Amino acid sequence: MNISVKNLVKRYATQNAIDNISFEVKSGEVLGFLGPNGAGKTTTMKILTCYMAPSEGDVLIGDYSVLNDANRLKKHIGYLPEHNPLYLDMPVIDYLAFSAAIQGVAKQQIMGRIKEMVRLCGLDKEKHKNIGELSKGYRQRVGLAQAMIHNPDVLILDEPTTGLDPNQIVEIRELIRELGKEKTVILSTHILPEVEATCDRIIIINDGKLVADGKPSELRQQASGAEVTRIRIEEAELSHAYQVLQQLPTVAVVEWNGNNNVFVVESKAGEHSRRLLFQTSVDNNWILTELSPIERDLEDVFRNVTMG
Repeated sequence: MNISVKNLVKRYATQNAIDNISFEVKSGEVLGFLGPNGAGKTTTMKILTCYMAPSEGDVLIGDYSVLNDANRLKKHIGYLPEHNPLYLDMPVIDYLAFSAAIQGVAKQQIMGRIKEMVRLCGLDKEKHKNIGELSKGYRQRVGLAQAMIHNPDVLILDEPTTGLDPNQIVEIRELIRELGKEKTVILSTHILPEVEATCDRIIIINDGKLVADGKPSELRQQASGAEVTRIRIEEAELSHAYQVLQQLPTVAVVEWNGNNNVFVVESKAGEHSRRLLFQTSVDNNWILTELSPIERDLEDVFRNVTMG
């Protein structure tokens, strides 16, 4: 199911928690939804899951509107909230059976769905235990299983890897990517490398406004600005090398701490210096042991668009 968010506003008194944001998510896409605390991220997710009505605008999920078709829409949405509400005194399989029933899964299909969720979420050894006996990581798996028990078309996951160990994180990441091939997935997390490893596209909101939208590689490129290169040279008089690098016509800034043989070279806007850096090393009989690009990561992008 495609999702279309149109001019969404959520107002509390005179403050806009969400301020006229619009975006689309296509079926088969895994979207990372990011923002600092208080940006309006959780409010947006509550509207998408029909737990809160917008002040203005609308969200279309498939042909359904969150304004007019909330009850029908909930059958198509699986939601894992950040603070996962579970019945701690219930065995895992009983809780999943309960979740399936309230989500309208046909009685004859419930056991099949439970078996599938137990397999997908790695709960086989824990399925007969009370949820209160489980570790935080396994409780998170139970929450993910309940979000998928009714085989929804849309999955909205808020911090799905909270409490998981590194091996479990990799397993859940692979599961989300697999689910994203046939479902629409919106993933909210503060773990930026997790977003880059899992998501096809990223949206960042700040102060209720959409401030970035694109593939991870596109956002890094937009944020990086000028080309920056790290070079390491041997067999050179370093202060002289520093002066030579500063005089190259494509170079804007050279950083060197005066103590080692590593230089960070920033090119002028629109210029590329790496070929010239290599040739300059050859011309000056320097031994070039490193010439590597310095790329912005998602943390740089996030800080750039949310802190100005």
